[in-house]
Amino acid sequence: MTLVDILKWSASISGIVAAFMVSLDLGRRVTGWGFALFVASSICWITGALLSDDAPLWTQNLALFGINVFGVYRYLIRKRKPRDDD
Repeated sequence: MTLVDILKWSASISGIVAAFMVSLDLGRRVTGWGFALFVASSICWITGALLSDDAPLWTQNLALFGINVFGVYRYLIRKRKPRDDD
């Protein structure tokens, strides 16, 4: 198994786990850590895509990286609770 394969499999598995954590809606802390795992997944995808010269994949994950960093900020760093529109 090559480094690229390891990165892509790590990205895939961590992305699945992160999506599950966020979808469970178990509160701000679990959701925030789900976004943190998404950040790690995006880094693996970006690295693997750069190493395999896959421009669409690294471009997409660069955008997702930014979105996920915002999710980490929103759920783990920001002190103010978000507005609840329910």
